[in-house]
Amino acid sequence: MEISASHHLALDYESKCSGLHGHNWTITVYCKARELDRNGMVCDFTDVKRRIRDKLDHGNLNELLPFNPTAENIARWCADQIPQCYKVTVQESAGNIATYEAD
Repeated sequence: MEISASHHLALDYESKCSGLHGHNWTITVYCKARELDRNGMVCDFTDVKRRIRDKLDHGNLNELLPFNPTAENIARWCADQIPQCYKVTVQESAGNIATYEAD
């Protein structure tokens, strides 16, 4: 899914990312199950979008999330929102991709 959102990073070194800026993020959520539900799904994509895109799109991630909104932290947060999720990739720009894999 794609979202547009702003953020700034709290870092222990000087970085242009410390200033407020925005990205057109691409978030890919990977889900799995041993069995499909009664509708033949692992999970409903509409529910995934509601929990992630609808909460973050066109927002300031520093105001919406209770942590330093790095791509890595966002990936972990996304994975935590969906019980069937085992992996999330977050691309904040071309060539800048973070992957989080749940245990």
